[in-house]
Amino acid sequence: MKVVVLGAGVVGVTTAYFLARDGHAVTVIDRQKQPGQETSYANGAQISACHAKPWAGPDTPLQALKWMFQPDAPLLFKPWRFDPPLWSWGLKFLANCTSRRARINMNRALRVSLYSRNVLQSLRQFTNIQYDQILQGILHIYRTADEFAQGRANAAQLADLGLPQDVLTPADCVRIEPALAHAARHDLVGGLMSPSDESGDAHKFSIEIGRLAESLGVTFRFGETVQRLERTGPRLTRVVTDNTDYAPDLAVLALGSFSPFLSRDLGIKLPVYPAKGYSISVAIDRPEAAPTVSITDETRYMVFSRIGNTMRVAGTAELAGWDTVLDPVRVAPLLENAKSLFPDASSYAALNPWCGLRPATPDSVPIIGATPLENLLLNTGHGTLGWTMACGSAQIIADLAAERQPEIDLEGLGLDRFG
Repeated sequence: MKVVVLGAGVVGVTTAYFLARDGHAVTVIDRQKQPGQETSYANGAQISACHAKPWAGPDTPLQALKWMFQPDAPLLFKPWRFDPPLWSWGLKFLANCTSRRARINMNRALRVSLYSRNVLQSLRQFTNIQYDQILQGILHIYRTADEFAQGRANAAQLADLGLPQDVLTPADCVRIEPALAHAARHDLVGGLMSPSDESGDAHKFSIEIGRLAESLGVTFRFGETVQRLERTGPRLTRVVTDNTDYAPDLAVLALGSFSPFLSRDLGIKLPVYPAKGYSISVAIDRPEAAPTVSITDETRYMVFSRIGNTMRVAGTAELAGWDTVLDPVRVAPLLENAKSLFPDASSYAALNPWCGLRPATPDSVPIIGATPLENLLLNTGHGTLGWTMACGSAQIIADLAAERQPEIDLEGLGLDRFG
């Protein structure tokens, strides 16, 4: 079958690989020059099933209001902007801010994340793919007693859903990650350890899985922009780019935050809105003073991951439309917190700041699967967990394309949940 995959981020290129492994003739179209050049380029590097807790929860609206006028707040939005897509998305988000919805959404996101982690492990064994992976888990650190109590409560919910975590003292945190000794002397109150989670370079993975896909016959059309999609009745009939047209037997929409612009050509409204995230990547000068285990600072809403001789620091979310301009005000907290936790790890002379648009859904669950069109599948809306969910989502799409029963229940993962 002739399949066109729209998008060559970590989700799209991994999807192409799994489709090609089933024997399909796959073409990937992307406006960039190689895989993983946008949201997958410099993310937090965590493969984190432990982050399945949705953004929408009972406490989120009040917290967001408190942050509204803080330019460096972990979550920033400006509801007074003329932004109908945000207003529409925001109403759906508010509808998910209940304890009941939060637990349902956590269950759905965790289902995909755990499955995806298993698929990645199998892929690694099958291909020996290398991407600066570190398989030592993710360590969550807390600075206040209240936050630590909330973290333990969240961990109990995750444990009930199949993801156990270890509760740690500050001394335990230092034992696992000696580079935290400086922080433990000041304000750490405890931690949680997700021993089965991982970290690794999503961009490098995208490049390598792209090479594996090419070896299976996948054609990559880089530097080519999809302009519109056309349908006739219940089928997608043409993919029109700035270079040529395609008439696929099947298309997979995996364009992240930009997916809604194309789906609306087909009369399909996707509740996907960009959440702009930031990162810095600094050279490690003293390896013993830099973390090896990937760390999530639950108080500052930031993550720290080691990628070779680089420390990646990522965090913050800004709901400001499809704006990709880098704001130095949003970069400053990343640097400040990195220096606070790991003062001797780097000179911090070159920050290599970056920002990317993460495709968020109102319930923090991706949109995977069928559409009203017979030959269009969706693989988008993964939010901050695109790297975490990429392999599992790709395998699901390959199963659906081959009319196989996916290995996990797809209830609650499709577009139909939004009516």
